[in-house]
Amino acid sequence: MPQKNQDYRNLADSLKSASTLLNLQAQSSFHEEIMTVCNHLVNPSFRIAVFAPFNYGKSTLLNAVLGSRTLPINLIPSTGAMITVKYGSNVRTRIILVDGTEVDRSGTEILQDFAILDSNRQMRKDVASVEVFYPHPLLKTGVEFIDLPGTNDQEAHDNLVKDTLLGVDLVVQLLDARQLMTLGERKNLGDWLFDRGIKTVIFVANFLNLLEPEEQKQVQNRLLFVAESFRTDLPPGFSNLYRVDALPALRARLKGDVAAANGSGLTGFETALQSIVDILQQNKGGMRLKRVQAIASQIQVSLKAKIDPLLDEIIVIDHKHNQEFLIKEKAANLISQGFSKSIKELSDWLQLPNLLQKYQTDGAVALAENKFNLWQNNTLKKDFDQLRLAVIKWLYDAYDFFKEERPEDLLIRFPSQPEINLPPKPGNTHQLNEPGSIAMGGIGWLLGGLMVGAVTGSISYLFNKKIQKQDQQLAKESYHQQVAKICVIAIEDYLSNFSIKSLSNLAEYEKKADKIIRFTVSQKTDLIEKRTYLQQLQNTFNKLLFELEKLQIPLNYQPYPEIPKNQNTHRVYIPKWEKVQTKSTKNTQTRVEFPKQTTSPPSHQVDRKFRNWEIDEEMERLKAEMGSPGSQKRQQQPPSKPPKTQAEKHKIAHAYQILGLRSSASWAEVKQTYKTLVKKYHPDLFINPQIKQQAEEKMRLLNEAYRVLGDYYR
Repeated sequence: MPQKNQDYRNLADSLKSASTLLNLQAQSSFHEEIMTVCNHLVNPSFRIAVFAPFNYGKSTLLNAVLGSRTLPINLIPSTGAMITVKYGSNVRTRIILVDGTEVDRSGTEILQDFAILDSNRQMRKDVASVEVFYPHPLLKTGVEFIDLPGTNDQEAHDNLVKDTLLGVDLVVQLLDARQLMTLGERKNLGDWLFDRGIKTVIFVANFLNLLEPEEQKQVQNRLLFVAESFRTDLPPGFSNLYRVDALPALRARLKGDVAAANGSGLTGFETALQSIVDILQQNKGGMRLKRVQAIASQIQVSLKAKIDPLLDEIIVIDHKHNQEFLIKEKAANLISQGFSKSIKELSDWLQLPNLLQKYQTDGAVALAENKFNLWQNNTLKKDFDQLRLAVIKWLYDAYDFFKEERPEDLLIRFPSQPEINLPPKPGNTHQLNEPGSIAMGGIGWLLGGLMVGAVTGSISYLFNKKIQKQDQQLAKESYHQQVAKICVIAIEDYLSNFSIKSLSNLAEYEKKADKIIRFTVSQKTDLIEKRTYLQQLQNTFNKLLFELEKLQIPLNYQPYPEIPKNQNTHRVYIPKWEKVQTKSTKNTQTRVEFPKQTTSPPSHQVDRKFRNWEIDEEMERLKAEMGSPGSQKRQQQPPSKPPKTQAEKHKIAHAYQILGLRSSASWAEVKQTYKTLVKKYHPDLFINPQIKQQAEEKMRLLNEAYRVLGDYYR
């Protein structure tokens, strides 16, 4: 039993929590009903209420049961408050006012001041509760009587009665035998009692003694029909209809006239009431749960009315939020791949062996011909800028897409023009040709045209012979061969210096990419608040279901699944890519062998070309999706522009046939198939002239088919 009582308290707490979460007004009827049911569920007392319109004799009937004029009775409607009669060793009255003031008096005379209607037939608004304590054996068993104000008089009275009925265990519905079950009484019986799970009802007919004997028989038959129409949850073997002439019964009890009390029906009613109460008290918790079930069902409907629309709204927003994250994530990965690829290409280009292989010969010749600046700007710097801009482009794409941090330019200074020392020229004593003399403006000005030609020829000879260290033979070589070697070494030092500084700058530049190729996707504050509120609503709904299930109350709903936490609610995404490992190149005196330049196979060049094309195309698609959320959906939709003529139909069917696709293929399938076939048949893959010509024709057909279907799908 203690565990059962704890379960009742837990259920009551769940109902109250739901009321709070629904933001019900404290004075609303729904809130009042919830509070009444919850308080009644954990109330240890067994409460009996007498329910009827004004002037039906409710207070007179209770006074007859108590055996005294405890409650105020008058010829005009007088009860203006709900009066609870509890057990007490002495008769006394306790009034609690709204401000918390307590008025405790012996006897019940004080009821005239606090529990009757005023001259305007209004209840006192400063009275919170009225309690009368009386030494009656039935009350000593934990029973409480409730004398309710009469109905059908004022709306305030009706609301008080309606709310109070939810908190009673047994209702005594008092009927007037002179006007049996009016339309208003039937409506109240259905709306206020049966529809709200209150089905422990006893009907008591009053005023039957005022009718003629023949009328009494007719009314008695009608009373049986009325009672039969409203089946109640009384224990088996007990009637739900009794006759009590209230005023004669009270007079008989006050006089101690047992025979008159029996004749009024009071004794039979009291006996049945005692037995019914004894039985119902043993299962009052289960009986109360029926009306709890009714109010809980209303609460669940109210919770779902808030949960389901809010859940749908958040699902839509989350989907859009996740789509945005996925699009940005894909874009970030594509950008990081392209950036990493461009970084690697530039890093590979800056490696000293590659620079020497590609530029040392031309650089040495340009130095000898006094055209170094022209060569540096038009060849070396031009090639470098092309690779540098490819690197920078990805970061500007990232900034355009994510708007995180604006990228900086990749600035790399080129070394100054090499300064060289010319060896002494045989047979010439001019000071500029002495050993250690420096040529600042290019040695071509010093050597003259014929000598320059000899030097450049020697440079080409040296590289064709793949020279290595031959410093010990320097004195045996001709003068122009010595100058050629000096130029070659000067360019090597120049390129080595350029490689070291550029790779260092590139490594620092690469580190800054993490601040640019990144994005933050965060939900707005109002959405976070909605998610929190939804979680509270669902938790309250599920907790209520859990408490109802523990008490074996049938469930009409299933619990809501736990809301998964949105991993992308507020997340800074930084894509990871494989960093380019740059080798440190030191400027040493070790000479480098000059291998022959190799050319990548045509297939590798085609793969690189199409990889760049795919990345650029994907980035454009992602940008379009960011600006138009429905574009991805359109990728999956069939074409919306049907062909108008038979010729157009034939052309479209032929295009599908060339690509090897069904006519039901989506635009995404068309694009993917086209890419695959282009990689397979691109002319750059073939060297044989005949096969290359066939590939060109195949490519022409593929391009035409792709163009036709492109127009068809747009």
